[in-house]
Amino acid sequence: MRPRRHAGQIVICDNQAIQHHASNPDFMHPFLTFPWSLRRPARHSQNTAGTPAVPLRQQRVIGAICSLIAVASIAVHAASPRQLPRVEDLGRAPRNQYGSLEQTIQTLRAHQPLDLNAARWRRDHPGETYDEWRQQARALLSKALHYDAGEVDLNAVTTDRWETDAFIRETIEFNTAPWFRVPGYFYTPKNVPLPAPALVVFHEWGGPMLFGADRVSGEPVHPVLIAHRERYTSGRALADWFASQGYAVIVIDAHHFGRRAPRGMNGLPDSYDPARLDEETLKRYDALARDPKQLYYGVRQLNWAGTTWAGVNFGDDSRCIDYLLSRKEVDPERIGCTGLSGGGWRTNIMAALEPRIKAAVSVGWMTTGDSQQVYNVLGAIGSFNLLPGVWNRMDVPDLIAMAAPKAVMVVSNTEDPLFPPLGQQEAARQIAAAYSWAGHAGLFRNYAPPKPHCYDAEIQAEALAWFDRHLKQRPADTSRTGSN
Repeated sequence: MRPRRHAGQIVICDNQAIQHHASNPDFMHPFLTFPWSLRRPARHSQNTAGTPAVPLRQQRVIGAICSLIAVASIAVHAASPRQLPRVEDLGRAPRNQYGSLEQTIQTLRAHQPLDLNAARWRRDHPGETYDEWRQQARALLSKALHYDAGEVDLNAVTTDRWETDAFIRETIEFNTAPWFRVPGYFYTPKNVPLPAPALVVFHEWGGPMLFGADRVSGEPVHPVLIAHRERYTSGRALADWFASQGYAVIVIDAHHFGRRAPRGMNGLPDSYDPARLDEETLKRYDALARDPKQLYYGVRQLNWAGTTWAGVNFGDDSRCIDYLLSRKEVDPERIGCTGLSGGGWRTNIMAALEPRIKAAVSVGWMTTGDSQQVYNVLGAIGSFNLLPGVWNRMDVPDLIAMAAPKAVMVVSNTEDPLFPPLGQQEAARQIAAAYSWAGHAGLFRNYAPPKPHCYDAEIQAEALAWFDRHLKQRPADTSRTGSN
């Protein structure tokens, strides 16, 4: 007899199973043999189906047997690990290894059940639906963030205003939690019908940590930003560009970045303006801010305070939607999000959990956990990825798999050295299968251009086309026209 799994629990035995095995005196489980000859004789009455009813005492005994069977079955499962990808199948040589502990950590990973991975769950639960899987997966992910700021008055203010022919940009501040007041920018597009569709644009993790929103917004305030944009976004400020294409846009400094970067610790002065630093000083301060010991200290501080870095990010990012909804210039039914690298990861989490997002473009953060374990943990997995209790039960592509019916495009550049081609391809396959299972195959696209880690002009054009397709449709009688 094989125990049945449901919703993360073992269903030991139902009454039908008890009666079946009670009526079979030769019943033996490969792990346990019950001494039926020692059973006290009992009088059996007949139930309505003509099957002997099972005495209560015997039901309890058999129930105990089933419990032991379940434990034994779990032990067998734990002793039968998955096969992790072979190095030669990754598509590129591994970027880093864990020295003498590499085999240990791979074996540990291989023993994780991944029982809420969409592909595995669907195989193990053939009679259940996509919605049932999604409900369980979202519940697990949401709980694991360990972050709930409760109801918050945004108390939003505009501190500056900058106008171009294509948009108006406001410098803003608003509360995302009782403990966070977050700076950022809000854009109103010109010469388009209002309320307009809106995007939350996320900056990257990699790059100058003393700048956050300023990486993707406005004129470059420091020469280092010119070089950063040339490398990753064809020289463009992403937020400005999307605003010039008819979208309201919000972008904020993520936790530990820009105006929220650490000060007064680890050799950093109590106050500094990165835009006014010479390049040598900026480089030195940036190294202090992203010192691995400093980042690890930040993780410990957050965990000891009862939360996670990913939870803080999602809390802030979700509150950006609250801000958008507070603006009359924004259509609340047409909101999307996008970002590169760490911004792509934040896009993944928002697509998974934020119901007010209707479309998303995630660039430069998609793989599978097994392939990434073998290929590159040191260079790709950051503090914002760490969610104990999640990656042993689900996989990275499940973040997008649970997003249906949102319209999501995942961009996995084939020459991106951070992720193995095998992981990118398998993730795309799993997401496409999940969207088909959900009945929304046409709302997912995997775009895999031959490019390195970037969100360049060509990818931007594809992203714009995706957002235009899924966010620029609205009833004509609800619009009003604005040019300022």
